[in-house]
Amino acid sequence: MSKSKDFLRTIVEEDLKSGKYKEVVTRFPPEPNGFPHIGHAKSICINFGIAKDYDGHCNLRMDDTNPTTEDTKYVEALKHAVEWLGFNWKDNVRFTSDYFPQIYNYAIELIKMGKAYVDSTNEEEMRSLRGTVTEPGRRSKYADRSVEENLDLFERMKKGEFKDGEHVLRAKIDMSAANMKMRDPLMYRIRHAHHYRAGDEWSVYPMYDFAHCLSDYIEGVSHSICTLEFENNRDVYNWVLDTLGLSLRPYQHEFARLGINYTVMSKRKLLELVNGGQVNGWDDPRMPTIAGYSRRGYTPESIRNFCDQIGIAKANSMVDVAQLEFCIRDDLNTKVPRVMCVLDPLKVTILNYEGTEELNASYYPEDVPKEGSRQIPFSKEIYIERDDFSENPPKGYFRLTPEQPVRLKHAYIITCKEIIKDSDGNIVEIKAEYSPDSKSGQDTSGIKVKSAIQWVDIKEARKVEVRVYDRLFKDEAPQGLEDVNPDSLHVIKNAFIEPAVITQKPDERFQFERQGYFYADPVDYTDVKPVFNKIVGLKDSYAKKKNTVEITPKPQAKKVQIDGEVVAMSDTEQTLFDKYTNELKLNSEVANTLARDEKLSSFYEESLATLNSPVNLANIVSNEVARELKEKQINELKFNARQIAALVKMIDDETISNKIAKQVFEEMVKSGEEPIKIVEAKGLIQISDPSKISPIIDEIIEKNPDNVTKFREGNTKLLGFFVGQVLKATGGKANPKVVNELLAQKLK
Repeated sequence: MSKSKDFLRTIVEEDLKSGKYKEVVTRFPPEPNGFPHIGHAKSICINFGIAKDYDGHCNLRMDDTNPTTEDTKYVEALKHAVEWLGFNWKDNVRFTSDYFPQIYNYAIELIKMGKAYVDSTNEEEMRSLRGTVTEPGRRSKYADRSVEENLDLFERMKKGEFKDGEHVLRAKIDMSAANMKMRDPLMYRIRHAHHYRAGDEWSVYPMYDFAHCLSDYIEGVSHSICTLEFENNRDVYNWVLDTLGLSLRPYQHEFARLGINYTVMSKRKLLELVNGGQVNGWDDPRMPTIAGYSRRGYTPESIRNFCDQIGIAKANSMVDVAQLEFCIRDDLNTKVPRVMCVLDPLKVTILNYEGTEELNASYYPEDVPKEGSRQIPFSKEIYIERDDFSENPPKGYFRLTPEQPVRLKHAYIITCKEIIKDSDGNIVEIKAEYSPDSKSGQDTSGIKVKSAIQWVDIKEARKVEVRVYDRLFKDEAPQGLEDVNPDSLHVIKNAFIEPAVITQKPDERFQFERQGYFYADPVDYTDVKPVFNKIVGLKDSYAKKKNTVEITPKPQAKKVQIDGEVVAMSDTEQTLFDKYTNELKLNSEVANTLARDEKLSSFYEESLATLNSPVNLANIVSNEVARELKEKQINELKFNARQIAALVKMIDDETISNKIAKQVFEEMVKSGEEPIKIVEAKGLIQISDPSKISPIIDEIIEKNPDNVTKFREGNTKLLGFFVGQVLKATGGKANPKVVNELLAQKLK
């Protein structure tokens, strides 16, 4: 069990101690409409981990209630992800579709109780009757239908007598509830679509809020653990089970979902990447899917360690991708052998060397308690890295130069004698000499060198393809396809590797010295064409960051729970935190950031005095402004609080989008110019005029007839694809709200 007990395990222990449950039963209930990603890995580790810690079991259940998006290939991908991470589910995989008859009967029961009704209101009117956050909703006129009429209509819906959208089944709860999820939520909708398991048996399918809680109950789940976005759904979860009078029922508990910078977790956006050709499938090593991480070379241990390190929090937060990279680097450091590879070869001819020899070298450094050695062939013609030679070296350059010798790792010291160039002046070869008495481990030459470089023997080296991956998105908080990094993959066709690397093992990982950690691609690797994926570089930036940032708790101070960890606050910080969360309604993560930093809170208060937009101001101050104040004082900034308020006002007024605001802010950092002047000068004003957006939408619809057909057949999730295309075509300037409204009209 984990040494530090999180709040979920505390709940479980209390429930077991009180006798509320005799056995811990959890479940991992993904919808099989996409490949599982790193966010699912966190949920898998939590649900299966808690069940294991308390000698219970965890069910793997496919939440397959939407026939238009689900497929068996996603079921298999989800099963593989759980197994790859090292977990096992009890008995067979479960499916919500197996419970359709029972769930349908529970709906009949609610109708008979007068707690559910068939509503024939169209979608637009239903939305208008729902009310707002500040105004109560109004119940549909169809809510007064008799029990007999509702039963008849619902039975006919099941038989397929009505068109999609003609009727829905709703729970009768409270149209004035503060929680809008409780305003007569939908329980069933009509879908004339083939279900990948149930076939054409059903024409009605249950909504998530109705099916999920009942599936948990049917399976005997004790703790229904889900992510924070379902917090408001918990009221519906409880209402269904309590109204039906189901005893020994499960209870829902929420934890913060995983967010990683430079990464998107939305399955819709990931599907857009696959369908749009920005990546080579769901298992592309740049994808944040389990399949992608696995193919890139990440290990199950590294993913589990990462999930354990970030903990289980109650407040959403953003995790630095460097922490994930640290975990795989830490896992591989003592596991994988070291070998030499040259990615950008430069030929070196050793003039005074004749013949060949085998040099003995260990696979592991002295500080790694593992044994293993290999033979490295050596002759007069070798390759070195091109940037390991410099004709005009900068200060502090310790590798090979015309005047400076260098050691070939595990071999000899060489000295440059001549530089060979082509007709364009490019260096194509180095003529060098070696010192016979400078052999590594037996050096008696007396020559002093400051570094050792990797190399390979030209005759014996194997040519390989190396795929070097960068972040898939260039923006720290990517919005969609428009933020894709065009340079996220660099393919090196003519890299050379020492022959000891070539192996028959399917799961082979290496550290290419001074380059990083690499993995033999499990899909494309062949003996004829070896292919290696770069897993991660050698630089340990996360550990460095962790060692320089420490929070020292102050004695006898009040405390607040942030990200699952209790950290002391001073009285002043506590007062600010309470004000920000209670009065200004900031989330606890942002409130914590502002309250603990005197410069940030001062800047925030000043901007708030100019503009009453506490949440949007807090977001930009706690993120963008915070980065600038790390190394500066407020009076050293080129912009001020009033200008930040002016920037946020343009966001509030929908003059610019959040994405554009980031561009404007970067310019303010450099120039200190007023935000409105930057917007006008660079033409960054958000496009909200329908007459300008409409032709762009028409063109995109015309170019994507297949997706239009799929959308009209019921795959409404493709709306995100069309929105992304419009935003991309307008450089991110189109007003997303207007785009959504126009697309909804045109796609009908």
